[in-house]
Amino acid sequence: MAAKYANPGPLGLFGFGVTTILLNFENAGISEKTLLNLVLSHGLFYGGAAQFAAGMWEFATGNSFGATAFTSYGAFWISLAAFLWAHQGGLFAGAQEIDMFIYFMVWGALSCGLWVITFKINKALVVVFGSLVILFALLAI
Repeated sequence: MAAKYANPGPLGLFGFGVTTILLNFENAGISEKTLLNLVLSHGLFYGGAAQFAAGMWEFATGNSFGATAFTSYGAFWISLAAFLWAHQGGLFAGAQEIDMFIYFMVWGALSCGLWVITFKINKALVVVFGSLVILFALLAI
């Protein structure tokens, strides 16, 4: 008998959504500077590891698009959190604003590619991934 898995989609969507909202509070200057530590923690665990795991479960269910999206964005959050923590600690003291511009533009390009794919899937995903393209463009500037 084949294994039956619960739908990993909600875990992946909430992992990305909650962590993105926290990051945007930080970027907008609405919060205290200490919120960045919470954003980075979420980036490693909820937006990162949990979303990455949701992507692996999507592979198990046979959903290639969900697997690619959740695994990729989980890796995005882990890499962003690791970079920002290392930068705060002085490890990447020479990092320039252009580095983050390139980083966010590359993720915007990936999001744009996934957005185009959603045209053949469903309208809700078109809106979600279209929003991600806009988000990454705004983060880059």
